Amino acid sequence: MKNAVIIIPTYNEKANINTLVEEIIKYTQHIENWNIEILFIDSISPDGTDIEIKRLQKKYNQLHLLSTNKEGLGKAYTTGFKYAIDHLNPYIIFEMDADLSHNPQDIPAFLTQIEKGADFVIGSRYIKGGSIPSNWGLHRKLFSIVANLFVRIGFMRLTITDWTDGFRAIKVWVIKEAINHIENYSGYVFQIALLDIAVINKAHIKEIPIHFIDRKNGISKINSLQYILQTFWYVFSHSLFIRFVIVGLIGFVIDFSFAYLFINITRFPKVQSNMLSAEIAIICNFFLNNFWSFKHKQIKGSFFEYLKKFVTFNTISLGSIVIQGIGLWMLLSFFGDKHLILPFGIGISSWIIYKVSIITFAIIPYSYILYNKIIWKNK
Repeated sequence: MKNAVIIIPTYNEKANINTLVEEIIKYTQHIENWNIEILFIDSISPDGTDIEIKRLQKKYNQLHLLSTNKEGLGKAYTTGFKYAIDHLNPYIIFEMDADLSHNPQDIPAFLTQIEKGADFVIGSRYIKGGSIPSNWGLHRKLFSIVANLFVRIGFMRLTITDWTDGFRAIKVWVIKEAINHIENYSGYVFQIALLDIAVINKAHIKEIPIHFIDRKNGISKINSLQYILQTFWYVFSHSLFIRFVIVGLIGFVIDFSFAYLFINITRFPKVQSNMLSAEIAIICNFFLNNFWSFKHKQIKGSFFEYLKKFVTFNTISLGSIVIQGIGLWMLLSFFGDKHLILPFGIGISSWIIYKVSIITFAIIPYSYILYNKIIWKNK
């Protein structure tokens, strides 16, 4: 018999607690091979949420209550994780909202995926069979969809569709590995941080579809502006892909700067100047990527190991030049080179737009994937 602990943070959720507990018990009491415990983390709710939980504890001995200060969702969960691990001996821990937006009927489906080998099961609103509330306003739908899309692209983890929902089942080893990292996040961005570190630690991630239900009682606690800013900063500061793009931009500046220097100051021929400036940029990119973008997979070893990787890096970079050349040739052949007028009367040649498009949609993904798979592959 394995223990599963469902952690539910609460603040002013008295109106939902009875229904939530009854539904969880209903859909979990006959599950074989699992003992289900429910741990409420109440942030001193002024509406008497804790009193309602204590009343239900007299009826259900699998209910537990931990009272904490109101310090945010992330702090509530990390407090709950530690308590559960120390006192309830869980094999897995669930995250679940108290406002009935997560349907307890889905709990057996999470456990099924755990039994099949998943380490981290996400209830996703965005895979086939999942949904968000139809009565949400356009701004709220866009907020949810765009936030997830930003995280997916920012981390280049496109196969995970829902980074922000809080209906999850997680093996304890994943949480133990993540606890030092997630303790730094008190707000809703905690959910992104936890999944991010789980992916880095090579947890087997599985998504199942859920229908997210809009709350009927109480009000949402999320501060949208704060959440947007925290999400942006977390992704910006932790994304390998974004660091890779920044290094690419630095290389772009170095390339053009040295080309200008060689052509206009030293009077080198243009072709040789561009070849030399490109190689200088490649060298800089190699070391910046090694010591910053991919520092957790940093190349170590002898001089010859560095040399071998550097030659491979140059070869991949040459491939980028070929892609750019062929792409420009094709676009210019089909559409020609025209002088376009942008807003505010800014003039630009269409070949520049072609070049930027090729870099954005072809060269950046090509380079990032090959650098990960060949140069800085997982050890």
